[in-house]
Amino acid sequence: MAPQSTAQEGGEQRVPGGLGAYLRRKPVYAGPDTSVRDALLSMCAERVGTVVVVDPVSLQPLGILTQRDVIERVVLEAGDLDVPVASMMTGGVIALPVSANPHQARLAMARYDLRHLVVLDRTGRFAGVVSRGDLYATSRLETEDLVDAIQTASDAVGLADAARRVREAAGVLVDQGAGAEHISEWIAILNDLIVLTAIDIAEAEFELPLVRWCWLTFGSEGRLEQTLDTDQDNGLIFAPESELEIEALRARFLPFAQRVNQLLDECGFPLCRGGVMAGNPKWCLSLGEWRGQFVEWMHSASPDGLLNASIFFDFRPLAGDVMLAVSLKDWLLAAAADNPLFLRFMAANALRSGPPLGRIRDFVVDRATGLLDLKRDGVRPFVDAARIYSLALGVGDTSTAGRLRAAGALLRWVPGETDALVDALHVIQKMRLHRQRVPGAQPNLVAPDALNELERSFLKESFRQARKLQQKLQIRYQL
Repeated sequence: MAPQSTAQEGGEQRVPGGLGAYLRRKPVYAGPDTSVRDALLSMCAERVGTVVVVDPVSLQPLGILTQRDVIERVVLEAGDLDVPVASMMTGGVIALPVSANPHQARLAMARYDLRHLVVLDRTGRFAGVVSRGDLYATSRLETEDLVDAIQTASDAVGLADAARRVREAAGVLVDQGAGAEHISEWIAILNDLIVLTAIDIAEAEFELPLVRWCWLTFGSEGRLEQTLDTDQDNGLIFAPESELEIEALRARFLPFAQRVNQLLDECGFPLCRGGVMAGNPKWCLSLGEWRGQFVEWMHSASPDGLLNASIFFDFRPLAGDVMLAVSLKDWLLAAAADNPLFLRFMAANALRSGPPLGRIRDFVVDRATGLLDLKRDGVRPFVDAARIYSLALGVGDTSTAGRLRAAGALLRWVPGETDALVDALHVIQKMRLHRQRVPGAQPNLVAPDALNELERSFLKESFRQARKLQQKLQIRYQL
């Protein structure tokens, strides 16, 4: 099978929010019997640095060969360029589906120290390659030392020290004036690596059942919106072969999950005061139990159900068999879209309080403290509305900005309107980050009088954008 270049078919390269949007160039692939010389000639002709070796029938990736590999393994070793690529390729390809989001790709590259990542179409066939440059553009993640510190940690002490260094570096980014979205993505990647290492440490201490399982993250962590001050919200999903095994499997997973929760607490991620942790039997559930839990919340639409919806509906997978979480997400999006009454209840609940804007004064502050709550009154209206739109429209993205962008595209909002909403969200998030850098300050509270004129103006306009978003929700659900 001679080297070939392939263009993506069936629109796979344009999955909204997925890796398909990054497959801009025609990747080169070759069969295992192709010579290294022919593969190198094709790379030069196509001006790419990588050839993916695929099964000639199924087009499933078998390995990867880069120009750097050819130099190190053939040229410098005075080897033969006419040997098959299979003898020189790197096997055990790390690959993600075309529907995976850029964060998952960046995380995989950091975790496995990759420069190129193979992308698969929905049938598991080779679809293309993304590089670090594709994903980071002008804002590459220059944190190799922190990644090494996290991934070489072999115990709680080493991991806690790495987590401390991450918090310090994140604080420097805030002080340097980096954008809120960039800081949140940066924190999310490194915090995810911390969680993955904690899971690795705990997994080495326990003999886990030989069934499929997946570690889930919820809340701000699930939305990739953690700040400098955050606790842990997580859960675990497993797939028993029969319902008779559920309790026994849960009993075996719980000590492992509790150990992970303990490690994260020692790393500066406090135990969730509401008990939303995988070490809690309530949130260490089989796939069927998770579905049943979501059905209960959607059908009851009780205050507790609506509160849980604001936490658990933002889940994303982090470790283990991610397809379990993908299956749950696909089912949830279909079930929620088929339950407009529940979405209307969620919208009504989201509209119970609005941005703290007054008709006479700029802001309506808490009478007792004279403070604004940037999280409750500023960020929450965006988060709640974006979640409802994502469930109603079947948007798999968990980030608030991603959900708003997808909703704007699908509902054809006025050009520039979505950008204004996302910018307003990030103005408030950045203000929260700066507050968390003030020693002794309450992380989400601010006195309007302490803001300068420009900050007051930006915050006021951001609250106005939140109000506009709530008005859209009000019109959509006739509330």
